[in-house]
Amino acid sequence: MKTNFYEVTFIINPVLEEEQVKEVKEGFETFVTGKGAEIDEIDEWGIKRLAYEMDGKNSGYYVNAYFHAPGTIVSDLEKYFKLQENIMRNIVLKYDNKMLKFRDLQKKGKLPVVFVETPEEEV
Repeated sequence: MKTNFYEVTFIINPVLEEEQVKEVKEGFETFVTGKGAEIDEIDEWGIKRLAYEMDGKNSGYYVNAYFHAPGTIVSDLEKYFKLQENIMRNIVLKYDNKMLKFRDLQKKGKLPVVFVETPEEEV
C-alpha cells in the first residue's frame, strides 16, 4: 500500500496536568499507529502563547509529529481530533517532493544558509 509523509501539529488544553497531557499524546500515537502509520518523530514544543484566544484560553501545549501513513488517515484523523475534548486545534500537512527534500536536509543538518547575519559596524 502506498504511503504518504505527513506532518501534524495539534494544541492540547494547557490546564491539563502533566499526566493528562501524556495520555493525550499517547492516545494520538496509538491512534495513528493503529491506522497503519509509522511515526518518524514527535516534537513537543510545550506551552506557547496563542495569537488569539481559543476556547477561553490564551495559551496551549503544542505537539508536532511527522509520520508515514496511507492516504486514508487524513479523514480518520479529522474525525479523531473532533472527538478529543482536550485537543483545541490541529492541522495536518501532506508533504510533496519539495517538502520531503527539505525535511531530508533538515534531518541531516544540511539546510542551505539563506540569510547571513553580519555584525553591524560602529560608525
